[in-house]
Amino acid sequence: MILTGSEIKRQVENGSIQIEPFDADLVNPNSYNYRLGEYISEFESQDIDPKKEPQVKTYRIPSEGVILYPNKLYLGHTLESIGSYEYVASLIGRSSVGRLGLFLQITADLGQLGKAHQWTLELKVVQPLRLYSGMKIGQVSFWQPDGEINAHYTKGYVDHNMPRSSSYHEAMKEESSR
Repeated sequence: MILTGSEIKRQVENGSIQIEPFDADLVNPNSYNYRLGEYISEFESQDIDPKKEPQVKTYRIPSEGVILYPNKLYLGHTLESIGSYEYVASLIGRSSVGRLGLFLQITADLGQLGKAHQWTLELKVVQPLRLYSGMKIGQVSFWQPDGEINAHYTKGYVDHNMPRSSSYHEAMKEESSR
């Protein structure tokens, strides 16, 4: 079951959902608009090998914004720290930004139960597009899990508040050493 906007607000107020900073004006009928954080990462190579640690260049988005270009994957992050031990977060793009040609969270929109953090965002454009730190870029909805909750997500991604590239290469190393 998805939470309505008024229920998201109520759960933030009682501490069951963490959104920091929280702005009641960003609450929608069944989601919350999140904003783009201060940093963006670009992959330094056109060829990405999942067996190797990706090389990325991370920089602060200047006040005049940053232009993203097609045929490239960028990583950003949410301005807000978002999380819950009781509700599952799902981050997607906003339709108004999608209509500008930005694809956001194409493959990894479902979050895990666990501590609040700034989420890494997958960004891809179909034409050059300028983005600004602090702009409303996506929305997060919260879902009530059904069943016993016996674990919370504690893996490496939750301990980062900057764009975080894939750690898939680490899993491949573990698999090959077995």
